Amino acid sequence: MGAKIKGAGTDIIEIEGVKKLKDVSYNIMPDRIETGTFLCLAAMTGGHILIKEADSNHITPVIYKLEEAGCKLRLQKNEIDIQAPKKIKAVDIKTMPYPGFPTDMQSIFTTVLTVAKGTSMVVENLFENRYKYAQELVRMGAKINIEGKTAVVKGTRRLYGAKVKATDLRGGAALVIAGIATKGHTTVQNIEYILRGYEKFDQKLKGLGVDIELKKE
Repeated sequence: MGAKIKGAGTDIIEIEGVKKLKDVSYNIMPDRIETGTFLCLAAMTGGHILIKEADSNHITPVIYKLEEAGCKLRLQKNEIDIQAPKKIKAVDIKTMPYPGFPTDMQSIFTTVLTVAKGTSMVVENLFENRYKYAQELVRMGAKINIEGKTAVVKGTRRLYGAKVKATDLRGGAALVIAGIATKGHTTVQNIEYILRGYEKFDQKLKGLGVDIELKKE
């Protein structure tokens, strides 16, 4: 567009103003966390999902962990196909700056691990108080023990429906995924967090066969 900017990838970005910018055509990159969310939905429910307009290069650590857990993924240009086993295996994850395992996927992946076979260790290296959602999962039957920045997740046979509250964006999405995989009815409150980060989330889930209804409180 004609901007004068330098310093990409460093701690300092320098911008020199110009008189005018020119028009360009630009395609917005796909949302890697939304992609990861639907991949984890498949993993938790033993499902088979094809995600279009997605770039697997943006979520390589998530894909590696899903494969380690027993999922089969087929990666093609702008498409990711995932076939999950009936029950995934426990894996350990730790969040890191990009290109490491994204902190925004921590709560969602941890939710999947609540029904895995075995015990998983989750380490949150980037943000404090990122485990607020865990207590809501415990109300659904999850076995999670938090010690500082580490969560020990012991897989259980299944979760159960409950009334829970979203405490943040990704934690809220994690609770929705948990509700889909539970036995019984689940109500997730404070959904304004979730709607801030997912476009037409309920409609996309309905397209996958999920019985979900969006209600205004």
